[in-house]
Amino acid sequence: MSSDLVGKPVTEAQPSGGARLSLRELAIRYGFLLLLAGLIVFFSLATRGFASPQAAVFILQSVSITGILALGVTATMVVGGFDLSIGSIATSAMMAAAYVMVVMEQNALVAVLVCLAIGALVGLINGLIICYMRVPDLLATLGMMFLLIGLQRIPTEGRSIAAGMTMPDGSTAAGTFSANFLALGRHRFDFFIPDLVPASVVVLIVLAVLIWFFLEYTRFGRMMYAVGSNARAAEFAGAPVKAYKIWAYVISGIFSSIGGILLAARLGRGDIASGNNLLLDAVAAALIGFAVLGAAKPNAFGTAIGALFVGVLLQGLTMMNVPYYTQDFVKGAVLVIALVFTFSLLGRNAR
Repeated sequence: MSSDLVGKPVTEAQPSGGARLSLRELAIRYGFLLLLAGLIVFFSLATRGFASPQAAVFILQSVSITGILALGVTATMVVGGFDLSIGSIATSAMMAAAYVMVVMEQNALVAVLVCLAIGALVGLINGLIICYMRVPDLLATLGMMFLLIGLQRIPTEGRSIAAGMTMPDGSTAAGTFSANFLALGRHRFDFFIPDLVPASVVVLIVLAVLIWFFLEYTRFGRMMYAVGSNARAAEFAGAPVKAYKIWAYVISGIFSSIGGILLAARLGRGDIASGNNLLLDAVAAALIGFAVLGAAKPNAFGTAIGALFVGVLLQGLTMMNVPYYTQDFVKGAVLVIALVFTFSLLGRNAR
């Protein structure tokens, strides 16, 4: 995957004034949304209970963490970069939260602040390495991913962190997860149906709206798009290109750490293996977002829809008892088809 291709959107052909949209243009703009709607109808007819409010909430909860990570990586894609370390940042934040509360016996606020600081620091380091050391973004963040995977296991010698665990020196961890912290991942709000909407879903929606507004309607966000489209032109225009890129990676790191906080709060432990699929699912959601409304560029709205699509697809396949080992294949096939469909049609329109 080339970062050059990720950050440079294909120009969307606009219909002439007053002209009707052609069938191709309609397919570009609304084809993916129709595919999502068709998928929901199919699973609703093929499985019992898929169309229930409980199933809808479960789908949102299942994609809330990967959706937040996907929004973070979208910020780096906007400036022409890419962040492969999002999954490892989330897992590191999860392990750090568990370590702070269980081993260091600190409260929820300290754990959350430590996690956010870790995300911001890692994002800052990624940005500095990419912008000032001139290391390609994929290589820099890949190296950071492996570094964090190893670093998060050192304090406990590769063990997961849980209340009452035995530490490497033979002592017993005396701390526990704060009830306030656990509420971040387990509390449910009363919207129409009591105890239905998980807190993590609310966090996802709030962050999606914030990053969408930030990228689309603020000068800073528009300048990030300008940097991603043509960094050299933006630099000639006087924009601090490196600063925008660094901030994009800081945003990605913070969003990833928020995902790790919610994961730790949901599990109530620091599980080494729980973040293995976060990167792939988040990247899939962010890239599927290219196909939403024919954007052919990284965008927060498309990423949120992409995360929803992944959740609907996986939940539907699970309820149809499709073997788990085929689900990644189906997800990858849908991703490839969506991107090929979008970019090939946009390419034809642009010519």
